[in-house]
Amino acid sequence: MKHVIMIFSLFFTLISYGQTMEQFNKERIETDKKLMLGLGSWATTNFVASGIGWASVPSGEAHYFHQMNVLWNTVNIGLAIPGYLKSKKANSMLTFSETIRMQHKTEKIFLINTGLDIGYMASGLLLRSAAKINMSKKDQYNGYGNSLLMQGGFLFVFDLTAYIIHNCHSNKSWDKLLNSVEMSSSGIGIQWNIVSKSSTDNKELL
Repeated sequence: MKHVIMIFSLFFTLISYGQTMEQFNKERIETDKKLMLGLGSWATTNFVASGIGWASVPSGEAHYFHQMNVLWNTVNIGLAIPGYLKSKKANSMLTFSETIRMQHKTEKIFLINTGLDIGYMASGLLLRSAAKINMSKKDQYNGYGNSLLMQGGFLFVFDLTAYIIHNCHSNKSWDKLLNSVEMSSSGIGIQWNIVSKSSTDNKELL
């Protein structure tokens, strides 16, 4: 009878473990959807506003500023829409190893993008510097440079924030899950850690 109870306890523990992991993936996917909506909103607003500016402002620094904004956010919209659709179709029923790989991949992408964003801002500064020695293209270089500084600055904050959100989610949720379910001391089963206010009881299964 004792063994039957332990088997049922293990069964329900594994179900709970799977449900917790599924919830973790759902939260990651929902975060990605919100991030893509944020990026898409920024890109669309910039595209419309600078589209009007590009068409109405006479040739000059502001003209090139709006021109680069339109071109830049055409790319952003092209990334945000597929990214959102991909998140909507994402599968939350992943195995342990798949969940780990996906979480690390997501954090890595945003962290790499943060480094690229610094490069965009540096390019903007270089264009502004080049404008001082190339008077014939002063307006173009300044306009493009200012656009790159603004767009790169936004993306830097966006990607860094996205990385921090995903990383904090991992540290808060995933570490708690791993601390709750771990290998037993005998190495032939799993251990479910039950934490109470007064004490911590470790019950070994199997």
